[in-house]
Amino acid sequence: MRKLWKRLRFIVKIRRFIPFFIEFFRSREVPMFKKTLSIVLLAIYMVFPFDIIPDWLGLFGIIDDVTVLLFILQQIVKMAPSHSKDKYGI
Repeated sequence: MRKLWKRLRFIVKIRRFIPFFIEFFRSREVPMFKKTLSIVLLAIYMVFPFDIIPDWLGLFGIIDDVTVLLFILQQIVKMAPSHSKDKYGI
């Protein structure tokens, strides 16, 4: 239940994370491997043609896509330096 609440908060505050993600990719403290891994995960998500739940099932298909995207974004947050997380209140 706690994890679900964190994900819902993440969805609501996603607009605040844009400057955080820009700083993440520009930061010299974040190793290039982590930046590359983040981009690869996002690219695989965009290119991969199959879904766990097909989009034609309406709301359930969209929830599936949002869940996968949020998982990838949470991994990026976990890889970020702690001072960046503190700066943006993450």
